[in-house]
Amino acid sequence: MKYLPLGSTDLTVSECGFGCIPIIRLPQDEAVRVLRHAFDRGITFFDTANAYRDSEEKMGIAFAGIRHKVVIATKSLLRSAEGVTGHVENSLRKLGTDYLDLYQLHQIAQEKDWAEVTGPSGALEAAMAAKAAGKVRHVGVTSHNLEMALKLVRTGLFDTIQFPFNLIEEGARDELLGAARNAGMAFICMKPFGGGVIDNAAVAFTYLRSHDGIFPIPGFESCAQVDEVLSFYERDNVVTEQDLAIMEQYRRELGKRFCRRCEYCQPCPQGVMITPAMGYPIVASRMSPAVAADFCRKAMETVPLCTECGACIARCPYELPISDILKANYAMYRGHVAGSQGGFAGGKSS
Repeated sequence: MKYLPLGSTDLTVSECGFGCIPIIRLPQDEAVRVLRHAFDRGITFFDTANAYRDSEEKMGIAFAGIRHKVVIATKSLLRSAEGVTGHVENSLRKLGTDYLDLYQLHQIAQEKDWAEVTGPSGALEAAMAAKAAGKVRHVGVTSHNLEMALKLVRTGLFDTIQFPFNLIEEGARDELLGAARNAGMAFICMKPFGGGVIDNAAVAFTYLRSHDGIFPIPGFESCAQVDEVLSFYERDNVVTEQDLAIMEQYRRELGKRFCRRCEYCQPCPQGVMITPAMGYPIVASRMSPAVAADFCRKAMETVPLCTECGACIARCPYELPISDILKANYAMYRGHVAGSQGGFAGGKSS
């Protein structure tokens, strides 16, 4: 494992990190075991969020006594200063720490998001106040919208940018990677497996490792998964013709059904929360069906509002059959609701 500077910050992290959504699925003792195994194998960079249910609590238990040896990134979807201030305090308490290495404003995808977080009493104000108080060491930002991500990089306000990058979602390759590097910002690579749809880990990481200066944060839910991914870093990266053929096959098969979460389709005239509803199968595969149904309930219950007006399809740069995908996802969701037998596991996220 190599250890590299996280952009221009004073942090040094493992070149491969750990995205902590999947540990939601695990019992506490098993989650702690996987997290400690990852640390023992050399991973020092762990990314989570206040919204990821009990992820932060499990991390706090796992890293008790070794807090100074790991770099913890967390994030908030809230847009107000009051909300982010509360989330910072929640994260500190759950993680059992008095500082956060990296605090990220999450999913700034549209101009209205940017206006809210930078306006009076906005989230950025709170993040910077937490930094001044020593509760946050560095401030970053995440997005799924390429145009907005480039704007965020150019503001000079953030230390890191987190953005999807994988062999299907290649939008960052041509400009964003270089822009982040030139700005001294670390590029944190979310969704290295496309949110779970790329099931060939070797090919996924062959692609990623052919691009310098990125920090992938794959999600793990077993020690075996950790070992598999880290085994790729034990040898030189070689891209073969067979690898290229497999990559192209993924693009052909998934490209016409895969939502990149760019949010160009929004807003829906009828109020459908298109982006989270489009990603429901991926969430269900990572959280378990019952937990996913509860986690995504607000978005999924807007799907019946769809009138198939076609406004979203006209805006989608990938020409996805959005209405058809939403119908299928809603049917899956209703099946998961019915299968939960009257109750959702996991409680509410704070």
